[in-house]
Amino acid sequence: MPHDGRTPGNRRVSNPFIRLTRLPALLGGSALASLWAGVAAAQTGPGNTSFSSLLSMISLDTFEVVQLALFTGAMAAAIGSALWLIRERGRTASQNLALRGKVSALTGRLSQLETLAASEGQRAIVWSDEPNKPAAVIGTLGARSGAPESRSEFLAFGRWLEPRSAARIEQAIARLRDHALPFDDLVQTPTGNPVEVTGRTSGGSAIVRFVSLSGERADHARLIADHARVVETLETLQGLMDQSDMPVWLRSADGALAWVNRAYADAVECADADAVVAERAELFGTQAGKTIAQQRQADGHFADQVSTVVRGDRLMFDVIDVAGPFGSAGIGRDRTETEAVRSELNTTIRSHEETLDQLTTAVAMFDSDARLRFHNQAFEQLWELDSGLLASKPDMSMFLDRMRAEGKLPEQPEWRRWKDGLLAAFKAVEPQEDWWYLPDGRTVRVIASPHPRGGLTWVFENLTERIDLESRYKTLMRVQGETLDHLAEGVAVFEADGTLQLANPAFERFWHIGHLTGEARVHINQIGEACAAKFGHAGPWEQFAGIVTGFDEDRAGATGRTETGSLTLSWTVVPLPNGQTMITFVDITASDQMERALRERNDALEKTALVRDRLIRHVSYELRAPLTSIGGFTELLEMDATGPLNGKQREYLDHIAASTGTLNDLTRDIIDLASVDAGVMELALDEVELEPVMRTAAAEIMPRLEDHGISLALRIAPDAGCIIADRARLTQVLTNILANAADYAPEDSEVVFTCERTEDGVRFRIRDHGPGIEEGALTEVFERFHTDQGGRGRGAGLGLAIVKSFVALHDGAVSIQSSPDSGTEVTVTFPEAPARVSVAAE
Repeated sequence: MPHDGRTPGNRRVSNPFIRLTRLPALLGGSALASLWAGVAAAQTGPGNTSFSSLLSMISLDTFEVVQLALFTGAMAAAIGSALWLIRERGRTASQNLALRGKVSALTGRLSQLETLAASEGQRAIVWSDEPNKPAAVIGTLGARSGAPESRSEFLAFGRWLEPRSAARIEQAIARLRDHALPFDDLVQTPTGNPVEVTGRTSGGSAIVRFVSLSGERADHARLIADHARVVETLETLQGLMDQSDMPVWLRSADGALAWVNRAYADAVECADADAVVAERAELFGTQAGKTIAQQRQADGHFADQVSTVVRGDRLMFDVIDVAGPFGSAGIGRDRTETEAVRSELNTTIRSHEETLDQLTTAVAMFDSDARLRFHNQAFEQLWELDSGLLASKPDMSMFLDRMRAEGKLPEQPEWRRWKDGLLAAFKAVEPQEDWWYLPDGRTVRVIASPHPRGGLTWVFENLTERIDLESRYKTLMRVQGETLDHLAEGVAVFEADGTLQLANPAFERFWHIGHLTGEARVHINQIGEACAAKFGHAGPWEQFAGIVTGFDEDRAGATGRTETGSLTLSWTVVPLPNGQTMITFVDITASDQMERALRERNDALEKTALVRDRLIRHVSYELRAPLTSIGGFTELLEMDATGPLNGKQREYLDHIAASTGTLNDLTRDIIDLASVDAGVMELALDEVELEPVMRTAAAEIMPRLEDHGISLALRIAPDAGCIIADRARLTQVLTNILANAADYAPEDSEVVFTCERTEDGVRFRIRDHGPGIEEGALTEVFERFHTDQGGRGRGAGLGLAIVKSFVALHDGAVSIQSSPDSGTEVTVTFPEAPARVSVAAE
């Protein structure tokens, strides 16, 4: 493939040295090719005769022909190379000549630019686009500008420019270098010299030029800077006044509003300051405005209080209005709230003084001139001073001298120094405290508290009683400590965190923890661990720990018992104030053993009573059938149909009938009591008229009364009426009580049977004039099988027991009043209706 001097990327090779090395080879190759072409033509061509003759004349062999061809090619290549080199040299010389001209021109231009840059009054900073290359600084601003000559100090703009100018230039340079944003600015040095700064980009470089201005340009630049400063200052002041809650206004020479702040606009209910100026909205009325203008024109300023209405409220302002070159400016301060606060403060001070006057602690206030301003009644009573002296408002020095003269102050060896020390409290910053031991034996704690605005408050606290109480308290604590140490009960007091605070020797002896109580802080868990190690179990200490350290708001006490070795302890947990807990332990070993024995005996008695009751019920039921048969046969024998009976036989039958009736009554009573005890007794409740029931009971017992000449007086209240009760049981109750009275009433005496209405029921009273009952035996008459030998008849002792049981079933009550001299009175009270009937009715 032929080569046309282009690279594979179709680019022409322009290096002359490559062409120079290839040219001789091309020339040599061409000569050799021509030589062989000639030889071939001579051998084959039609006119080869002359050539053959030439060869015969030269007579060259093939090797010599090759050498000749090589020599000829080399010569041709050398001649071609020489000609090419001569040509290239000429062209290079012409190019060098042109480049020398350009370099000379650029050198001259560079010299001119360096001369221009090095001239005084301007300086440039150049940042190239090459990384890590420092900025180049060219030129100088001169000593008058105040700029440093050092490169490093010059690049630190904050050192030789005003802070605002330096910050502004640094930001502009950053935007120039990062985003190629040009800028023009005017800055000032701390000496006030203006400097013009221009920033541009050129190629990949950033150039910042500083030019020190002078003459008219400098003056103009200073005016621009001063104007900008004035504008910024004015805007700053306006921004400050806009944030103020006091209205501020500015008027022109003709008195028209030129500017107001936001508070002024809000006060006149305008949207903003421009609306106020446009509408000429005045804050104060016309008359007040004229007064302000007249006084300002006469005196140059106005300062007084002016009232106006703002949003419907009458407000009072402290107004200051001052005339100036532009016109006038004014400001108003709302003193309405200040006056209200001052009034409230005065009220508060009076209230505090009234409160202090009620204190038992003596208080005296002195103003900044050390004169008495206020004192309470306790102060006057403590020092027993006359009202005339206190009304004269004496100073502190006079007060101390007067007190010393009356012998009311503690004796001091150096009175003047001690007095000066007290008066120095008026200049102190912190409160001072001292103790005075007065000649009359009182102890006074004195506190001097300085006021922020001058003055002093003296507080005199009489601690005589307190010290006496503390002494008594300490004595009491020692007595209590000795008492606790000698108690037989163990006592321990724990803090809310479970720390043992107090323990007596009995507590240590019960739990064998004497080795722990000697430590500084013993926790309740440590006691539990020690008990577990000693007795094999912690006992109740886990429960104690929960109670003592618990967070329950309703702290309740607890009781229980535990065993520690051979001892049985009864414990009680008692919550104390301030979160403390007291636990007491009583050794009940002996009483526990006695209680255990009594409990065992009581169990045996209960079992015996149960067996007895079962036996009685069984025997009662088993006796009823034969007794009924005996009674029936007795009645049958008494009948005439069975045949005549002699006197002796009839007497025997009467005895059999009486005994059978007695046994029937006894059996019935036993069954009734057993039913009551078993809880299966049911009352046949109904509305019962009381008078017929009383007469029935009286008729049943009347033969027994008549046998002994005893009269029965029935006294039934007219309003007795009816109650809800079991007629049969009520009759049985009254009959049993009357029977008891018939047994004990003396012959030819009287038994009084009374019924009267009460607020919630009825009351029956049965009174006899018998021998009465001893006071110690009154509690035994209602016991079962209780009998007394003083009566005429001997029963089974169940009558009053049945009375008590049946009355209780009716929710009533029975009582006995008796004495040996006045007889016996049994009182039975029945409600209008038993409670269960009342509940059912509701």
